[in-house]
Amino acid sequence: MLYYLFDYLDRVYDLPGAGVFRYISFRSAIALISSLLITLVFGKRIINMLLKLQVGETIRDLGLEGQSEKKGTPTMGGIIIIAGILIPTLLFTRLNNVYIILMIVSTLWLGAIGFVDDYIKVFKKDKEGLRAKSKLLGQVGLGIFVGAILYFNSNVVVREKIVQPKIMFEQKGNIIDDMKSKDGFLFSGQNTKSTKTTIPFFKNNEFDYADLVSWAGDNKKYMLPLLFILMVTFIITAVSNGSNITDGIDGLATGTSAIIGITLAVFAYVSGNAIFANYLNIMYIPNTGELMVFMSAFVGACVGFLWYNSFPAQVFMGDTGSLAIGGVIAVFAIAVRKELLIPIICGIFLVENLSVMIQVSYFKYTKKKYGEGRRVFKMSPLHHHYQKLGYHEAKIVTRFWIIGIMLAVLSIVTLKLR
Repeated sequence: MLYYLFDYLDRVYDLPGAGVFRYISFRSAIALISSLLITLVFGKRIINMLLKLQVGETIRDLGLEGQSEKKGTPTMGGIIIIAGILIPTLLFTRLNNVYIILMIVSTLWLGAIGFVDDYIKVFKKDKEGLRAKSKLLGQVGLGIFVGAILYFNSNVVVREKIVQPKIMFEQKGNIIDDMKSKDGFLFSGQNTKSTKTTIPFFKNNEFDYADLVSWAGDNKKYMLPLLFILMVTFIITAVSNGSNITDGIDGLATGTSAIIGITLAVFAYVSGNAIFANYLNIMYIPNTGELMVFMSAFVGACVGFLWYNSFPAQVFMGDTGSLAIGGVIAVFAIAVRKELLIPIICGIFLVENLSVMIQVSYFKYTKKKYGEGRRVFKMSPLHHHYQKLGYHEAKIVTRFWIIGIMLAVLSIVTLKLR
């Protein structure tokens, strides 16, 4: 909203300084600062409100050190994160941008599912919360919506690279509208619909989902959107559940998500900037630069929430926050066409997810074969395994963050490491 106000003041009244709102870098910085202030200032008030409403966490006895001390800690703190994301987004982004609209809808959609889950747990005293099938249905619904928008919306486009003779760039008086490079590459002047995405570690690092249904002949036009939407739905469901599982000890999901957010913000900026996209020889996706403003607010919200969520936590985000931040990360990665990097970027979420799957599968297998279930880990998810080994949760969280930073650096390096 403020973007449009200052844009109007700049165009109509030539107000000094108003034109700075045109710069994504400036608006991203302001969004980050605003998000931090919102979560820090209003976070405490929301925590006090939750305490008055007796929105306390019900703790299951897992035999973990310090577990009993967490009983009664306010949950549903994801409201703080969602407010920290959405308020700066509404203030500083271009709200007619299809990607921004998708991010707002995704945040509210999964935040609402998580809120219902927490509400049932806290106020209905049902420890199971929202049934797994209902939660999955909500995630699938968002996946179908996001996939359909990204596939069919005419504003979701890319610019293809074409190779031109270098002599073309040396001709004097020749006006070139698109960004060029010394290597003789030039972005075409046409925005095109595409189902291409980025493959890490490969020189010609673009993969087209259409190749997977090339065998379908005339039915390709029906199978391609179905395949694409199915992939989007799977990714959103997997990452949001991974975030939900990771949110098990103080600060782990929050700090990890902030690290992932910074990484994705870099991808959004370089993918939406013709100069950087050309230099890095990556896909140029018009209008995705605006997503950096959104992700700056996301990072600010996570860091601000960490002020209260770090050990010992004064508030838990609950499913309200964990589902929302996982969904935001997934949709964002798909929008900037870096979803195949998710196993690296979201490596912490992945191993947490896998630890649960391995534990459950092996337990069922051994119970069927030997009549008694056996375990690979002392407890799953993985962070509880290390707690059982005697590590303090603050040490576990810090080490997971370090690993997350290493994965983030590796992800960014893939821009040139091919």
